[in-house]
Amino acid sequence: MLLAIDCGNTNTVFSLWDGEKFLCTLRTSTEHTRTADQYFVWLTTLLQHHKIKLDVDAVIISSTVPRVVWNLRVFADRYCGCRPLVVGKPDCLLPVDVRVDADTQVGSDRLVNTVAGFDLYGGDLILVDFGTATTFDVVDTDGAYIGGAIAPGVNLSLEALHKAAAALPHVDISKPQAVIGTNTVACMQSGVFWGYVGLVREICTRIKAEHGRDMKVISTGGLAPLFQQTEALFDHFEDDLTMHGLIVIYNHNIEQGNT
Repeated sequence: MLLAIDCGNTNTVFSLWDGEKFLCTLRTSTEHTRTADQYFVWLTTLLQHHKIKLDVDAVIISSTVPRVVWNLRVFADRYCGCRPLVVGKPDCLLPVDVRVDADTQVGSDRLVNTVAGFDLYGGDLILVDFGTATTFDVVDTDGAYIGGAIAPGVNLSLEALHKAAAALPHVDISKPQAVIGTNTVACMQSGVFWGYVGLVREICTRIKAEHGRDMKVISTGGLAPLFQQTEALFDHFEDDLTMHGLIVIYNHNIEQGNT
């Protein structure tokens, strides 16, 4: 059984893959101080609730938080008895090219999403990921990653607004009933919601014009369905895009005899 781990800036997701389907997906907050032993206790406790044993013989990791990777490696070695594949490391082969400026490090999550998007939809894609940051990743005709754009995440923007302006409260993002807010919360929600609708539409429009070909826009991340409610911003939504990409990358390394 394969354990796929996606470590983001806010949350870390563990998914068990039996070769045909995901048996279970579990989420915890990302903390660089969490030890391998703590990961094991947390994971096995929840798996017992789902009546699943931690019978794992392979692990693949994608992480945007370098300090977390060491303890995840120790966890894989100590409790799964294997050396994990880590996306972005030289020994983890990718089935697509990465064509960016020399010496540029691309976040592993963006590479994994590229692999997943190309596997599911082919080339000429814009992948919009609503995470801690809102990222736009461009997939070329042959599946290569060729760059993109990074904007502050929706919740990050709201939190910064609350912290920087003493009179503004903390609010949750939601679709406002009207553009013109009649109270402070409604005004903030309108500004953020419609601001991000405009941001996504404008960046995607400019990417398509610069790319010079028709492109599909694929969204992922928890807030993507919220923005799709009102505006047809995306052609498809993929909730498990990153996990799908990890499976594709692992299988590619198996095929190449790299495990």
